Amino acid sequence: MFPFLSCDSFFLLLCLCILCFSRPCFPARILPNSVTVLTAASDVHNATWHDFERFLDAGRGSQVRGMSELKNYFHRFGYLPNSNFTDIFDTDFESALTLYQSKLSLPVTGRLDSDTISAIISPRCGVSDASQQTALHATRRFAFFNGKPRWVRRNPVTLSYALSPNNMISYLSSSDVQDIFRRSFSRWSAVIPVNFTEAETYESADIKIGFYRGDHGDGEPFDGVLGVLAHAFSPENGRFHLDAAESWAVDFKKDKSKAAVDLESVATHEIGHVLGLAHSSVREAVMYPSLTPRTKKVDLRIDDVEGVQALYGSNPNFKISSLQSENSYNHAVALDTRSSFKLAISLTLLITLMLCLAT
Repeated sequence: MFPFLSCDSFFLLLCLCILCFSRPCFPARILPNSVTVLTAASDVHNATWHDFERFLDAGRGSQVRGMSELKNYFHRFGYLPNSNFTDIFDTDFESALTLYQSKLSLPVTGRLDSDTISAIISPRCGVSDASQQTALHATRRFAFFNGKPRWVRRNPVTLSYALSPNNMISYLSSSDVQDIFRRSFSRWSAVIPVNFTEAETYESADIKIGFYRGDHGDGEPFDGVLGVLAHAFSPENGRFHLDAAESWAVDFKKDKSKAAVDLESVATHEIGHVLGLAHSSVREAVMYPSLTPRTKKVDLRIDDVEGVQALYGSNPNFKISSLQSENSYNHAVALDTRSSFKLAISLTLLITLMLCLAT
């Protein structure tokens, strides 16, 4: 049986089966939170954080030179309380690691596995993951800053914002940057009864936005390309800072840099902090703490909306059913992808069995 199947032919047949059946077929529709496919960009990271890859598969009891720097990373983002660290993977660090894995919806292994290392070296927001009040309900895991601060104004609530005239980046046009922030603010105002307007002067604005490098006087220094991307302060502080060292992009078709970071995605995320939201554990949410280079993530998800509406109430013109239908569609696509993969495996096993019977 099947005398025409040489080893090379068999190998090619297996490859064709996997390619044909494991790739999902997507309908012609633009999905929310669309993500640009990464190629070589996936190996671009902050130099210091990228060095953490050498701790892969380390577990409790191991001692690796330089692990104290990794502990400083966990201290910076609120997972380790002390700052006098050794290079030993001790029980305190294991507890911090499992908390980190849980908060970022990673497999909770208590080890520095590949998923965890990948998350650690990914560019992210500089706001700490600690001091948060988390709302756990099914898959909704939005969080607030400690004390649940919010902007208190007479209704209708209107907040003003302004871009710093002295702390901008020269390679992006001011009109493009202004358009990005208008769109980013409008996403939030569409779901809550809060309006955002451009202030006449920077000094009079409720929300002050600027691009800064290194130590810029707020106690939260930036660290260069693809480390901390930006940070913002809880209500009613209003400070919103972005790292000027990043390669900020407004259009990935024009900007080919492997390290390009989508300005609109980061702006939308940081506005969530300005309004009082802390980081979410939902990976698809805008308020998830990390963002991969050359990724666009601007559409609010149910978790983002329910979190901010818990602070400000709902915009009377907003219907959450529109977001629910989008999420249901994405869930169906994910199920279809898994089914296609299972079919590919089944066909591969069937062909292997038939070949064995033929010999």
